[in-house]
Amino acid sequence: MNLIRKFGHTGTSQAAIGLGCMGMSEFYGETDDAQSLAVLHRAMELGVTLFDTADMYGDGHNEVLLGRFLKEVTGTPFIATKFGIRRDKEDGTQAYQRVIDNSPSYIRTACEASLKRLGVEAIDLYYMHRYSPDYALEEAIGTLSRLVEEGKVKAIGLSEVSADTLRRAHAIHPVSAVQTEYSLQTRDVEAEVLPACLELGIALVAYSPLGRGMLSGQITSREALAEDDFRRLSPRFKENALKQNVARLDVLKSMAAAHEANPAQIALAWVLHQGEGVFAIPGTKRVSYLEANVAAAEIALTADDLARLDQAFAPGTVQGARYPEAGLKTVNT
Repeated sequence: MNLIRKFGHTGTSQAAIGLGCMGMSEFYGETDDAQSLAVLHRAMELGVTLFDTADMYGDGHNEVLLGRFLKEVTGTPFIATKFGIRRDKEDGTQAYQRVIDNSPSYIRTACEASLKRLGVEAIDLYYMHRYSPDYALEEAIGTLSRLVEEGKVKAIGLSEVSADTLRRAHAIHPVSAVQTEYSLQTRDVEAEVLPACLELGIALVAYSPLGRGMLSGQITSREALAEDDFRRLSPRFKENALKQNVARLDVLKSMAAAHEANPAQIALAWVLHQGEGVFAIPGTKRVSYLEANVAAAEIALTADDLARLDQAFAPGTVQGARYPEAGLKTVNT
């Protein structure tokens, strides 16, 4: 059974394990809309309520896909989408030819486009995908606040921001959620961002909670990645770093065996044990992986389990940065 938790300041409760939809459109090899729609429908059957997308995933394709799903589904999924990254139309999926745009005019244009692609009257949660100090935070959050007043957005969120930016934004308008990369391999948010979220009653939504698949133990070589797979750009997936990181999964694997689970499930369970306000949105294009991910919500880790994992994956011990240099410039801003 998927855990149900209060979801920030949205006035709603959501299942602790949601579904990240990015890979259904690009970044991780081939995509198949029919297969993805089957995963989306199965997610609803399993009690998943939080579905995460963005306007830049597949250059709008991901929101269109979610729009198709919303027309077919019985029930009311909670849809989170994002704005703020404008991509060069000729950059392809493997480059960082992109611009961060937090201007009021762009926020409004992006919101209208997302509403149309999703086929909804209001976006449940609208994230600023990235924040650039080149723009006045007060103006950007003020624009989002007015979108809430106009009924086009129900709640606002931030992604990959510093604790200072979060506090400044929250003082202008309630921030319901912060989305950031968080897993056993990526733990920098524990220093300031996670404590700030827990203090302010803001949900922390962990994307890539499985280390972009590495924590599943199934990726042992770069040869397993498609030629256009985004992970080939990641320093963490370079051959030498990957080899060292995979070698450190023994504790995860042994714990999985003890719990009659798989490594990915233990990694997800660890994320959920980091606080009542923490959610995880693992992405997948396969029903079998989805079912296993949701089942991770039922795993109860002991204090000894948590201590062993904390030691085995101590902050700073993973080899390689999580993004190429260009990508790192736009996180923790």
